Amino acid sequence: MKTEGRPHGRDDMQKKPTEAEKFVNQLTLEEQVSLLSGEDFWSLPAIPRLGVGKLRVTDGPNGARGGGSLVGGVKSAAFPVGIALGATWDAALVEEVGASLAEEVKSKGAHVLLAPTVNIHRSVTNGRNFECYSEDPELSAALAVAYIRGLQGKGVAATIKHFAGNESEIERTTMDSVVDERSLREVYLRPFEAAVKEGGTWAVMSSYNRLNGTYTAENGWLLTHVLRGDWGFDGTVMSDWFGSRSTAPTVNAGLDIEMPGPPRDRGAALVAAVEAGEVGRDTVRKRALNVLGLMERTGALLDQRPHQERADDRPETRELIRRAGAAGMVLLKNDGMLPLSEPRGTIAVIGPNAQVAQIMGGGSAQLNPHYAVSPWDGLVARLGGERLVHEQGCTNHRWEPLWTGDLTVEFFAGRDFGAAPAHVEPMNAATAFWIPPIAGGKVQADSFAARISGAYTPEQSGTHRFGVTAAGYARLYVDGSLVADAWEGWTKGRTFFEEGCDEVVGEAVLEAGRPVEVVVEFTSKRADNLRFSAIRVGVGRPLSDADIARAAEAAARAETALVFVGRSGEWDTEGSDLEGIALPGRQDELVAAVLKANPRTVVVLQTGGPVELPWMVDAPAILQAWYPGQECGNAIADVLFGDAEPGGRLPQTFPRRWSDNPTWSQDPEVYPGSGGKVRYEEGVFIGYRHYDRFGLEPLFPFGHGLGYTSFALSDLDVIERRGGARATVKVINTGKRRGSTVVQLYVGDLEASVPRPMKELKAFAKIALDPGETRELTFDLAPRAFAFFDQGAGCWRIEEGTFELHAGFSATDLRQSAAISTPPDTLPL
Repeated sequence: MKTEGRPHGRDDMQKKPTEAEKFVNQLTLEEQVSLLSGEDFWSLPAIPRLGVGKLRVTDGPNGARGGGSLVGGVKSAAFPVGIALGATWDAALVEEVGASLAEEVKSKGAHVLLAPTVNIHRSVTNGRNFECYSEDPELSAALAVAYIRGLQGKGVAATIKHFAGNESEIERTTMDSVVDERSLREVYLRPFEAAVKEGGTWAVMSSYNRLNGTYTAENGWLLTHVLRGDWGFDGTVMSDWFGSRSTAPTVNAGLDIEMPGPPRDRGAALVAAVEAGEVGRDTVRKRALNVLGLMERTGALLDQRPHQERADDRPETRELIRRAGAAGMVLLKNDGMLPLSEPRGTIAVIGPNAQVAQIMGGGSAQLNPHYAVSPWDGLVARLGGERLVHEQGCTNHRWEPLWTGDLTVEFFAGRDFGAAPAHVEPMNAATAFWIPPIAGGKVQADSFAARISGAYTPEQSGTHRFGVTAAGYARLYVDGSLVADAWEGWTKGRTFFEEGCDEVVGEAVLEAGRPVEVVVEFTSKRADNLRFSAIRVGVGRPLSDADIARAAEAAARAETALVFVGRSGEWDTEGSDLEGIALPGRQDELVAAVLKANPRTVVVLQTGGPVELPWMVDAPAILQAWYPGQECGNAIADVLFGDAEPGGRLPQTFPRRWSDNPTWSQDPEVYPGSGGKVRYEEGVFIGYRHYDRFGLEPLFPFGHGLGYTSFALSDLDVIERRGGARATVKVINTGKRRGSTVVQLYVGDLEASVPRPMKELKAFAKIALDPGETRELTFDLAPRAFAFFDQGAGCWRIEEGTFELHAGFSATDLRQSAAISTPPDTLPL
């Protein structure tokens, strides 16, 4: 990447808060250094000598978990996940969510939320797509700005992440994302740029990966040249957890905080680097000043209150989550089935997600919710249980269902079980994510053992499967017999952020009602990149053809069938990409059987991204509900029965098949990566731009979504204005009930001298209208809406020529077009 001739050094020109300036000058070198790394997993150290408080952070973005581990902890509100918020296309609603999340952060005694996540949906198989907004940079940017404004308007810092090039989870801690500068500037950096320039984000988190050869945590071009120089960022940059790998390179490149603590590459090592002349004292002062500035902005600088976390289950939060969940649900298809009327007969409620509340994805975004309303719960609340019948039909789990009950865990100092336990405590579920302090600090994190024991009583006789995954070594015994061995021959897999093994499964024949003793032995192991220990134990009974047949029979006897299928946070999770986009297990067989048995069937999908739908032509109605948070079942029922509009529009294209996706390639370096690198070979032709470029018809296009009324557009008019343009268009509700829609404005360069997308989203508006109501919308497009990034010249460039503007309801449903001519221009960074 060329960097000559561009401004540098805006760090020195930042106007810092006065209190931060006052404090930094009173700190010793050692005290300044202490602020540049965590003290523990979730906080920075206080400086009692000067009354400087402790800065606390908490994971997001769909809630505020607090200071606990990824499992359990104080209960929190679970909001819709990122892709569900992206599907709302509603900046005002997302700002409202951000403001509510600020209160959640305060309830956990924290000052900083590690959110929002704005990486682009590059591939349909990215395990973390659920956490991000969209495949489109402008939609992602607009929603990120809204989220930040809502959060920071209440004094809680946003930490936009992951900066940058973290669009897949495979070997993400070491992978080198090879991306040309034009693609970075136009696509992958765009949400971050908007977050800084428009949202005023107070913090940025660097990603794990390398970007064009250099780890982002020590990438001076990214952290100083672009972020602070080109964009004027005046906040704090922190590493992802364990994402900082060096001392002088990270400090000199612009990384302010190494997380988590205790320090690995900072602390005494940084003091020594200063004394050796590898890092300047002024650089350390600058980094400390950035941290103190963040503390002043959030009120942490002088916060001496005792740290307390509370579960704050508020009615207004429940209402917002329910409303936001419905607003993001996308009605993909509707042949007159929806909304449902009050049933006269029974409704068959079928599928693996019917009585399970799939409310969030997996990884660092997960939390312990106040409650979780399943689709079955929501339907019972609305209709009463006597009208409903249930059949599961099949499973869709990635790992065996979690073993729960009255369990006990014993901790041992060292890696054997010979001595007396150092600590004993109860467990209610056989899953744990152990970070220091472990067992109340009575065992060392890098050298301990644990024994989990309890009874399991099967409900039915037959073969049962016991599964173990572990970031560490584990083995499982049933009534004294070894059933699952994740100890001997342990191999690294795709669990626990790629620190754990894939599930090891063994079988045992059990008798209904007769309890068996289950014992799991675990010992810690040395971590590769992320330092923690973890385990998960599951047990389940395989379902068969007979279960699908029973589901079809229940559907045939019912007035209407509702089939709830999809994935879960086991599949859509940080640390693991998907291996395809077909529905897991036998769900396609189940849906086909139910559709054949009862043509009055509604299919409700819950996934964190696109799926292939081989039975789509036979389904009269398909609703994509995503992971909508703790009000899941209530929000789904609201939409199914028309109490709420299905307000969502797709933020990501659904391809007909996985191979239509922009990153599908015979070359593994393009995706998923090979030899330590992944090449973004498609350039700017990501998402719907790819489908336009190659003339591919998607299953459902970007921006698609149906409602319970209809709309029309007319009178698109465009005039040049201040180097950009002003577009006006009229929209009318042509249906019989009030409803919402999203008007989308795309721009295409008809005479480009460089390869450019056929069209690009540049503006949108979500509106609700009464029947017959007309409204004129105005879109003001800045000059950048017509520019591309000239990599050779290092600037944004508008070419003289003709641009076509399209207004419509999706990337393929464009109702109005108009043209405008523009003069040539170059624009600042």
